[in-house]
Amino acid sequence: MLLLASLVACSQQQSPQELREKTAQETAEMKQDATAVAQGIREGLTSGSDKRLNLNSASKDQLLSLPGVTPRQANRVIVGRPFNDPRELVIRRVMPQSEYDKIADQVRVGK
Repeated sequence: MLLLASLVACSQQQSPQELREKTAQETAEMKQDATAVAQGIREGLTSGSDKRLNLNSASKDQLLSLPGVTPRQANRVIVGRPFNDPRELVIRRVMPQSEYDKIADQVRVGK
């Protein structure tokens, strides 16, 4: 709407050729902006997906990136796979509850 209003206002001062060129330029800019917005929406939707670390597929380095996870605990996670529920880390004594509480919201199992 704003573009249309500005084009109408400009049409009184510009030749038809200038108006076509300006319209084409503005349309190209709007297309780029719309593409950027669409890409941002896609990224926002996919970033909202589950970014928690999958205990059943994480590498040792990924496990070690979790707060407080020791190399021994990371190895025990790998050896103890597969897990059906992240709380099995405590149930199977891979780590104490106090340590699990630090990472509970950062880990998952399955998809």
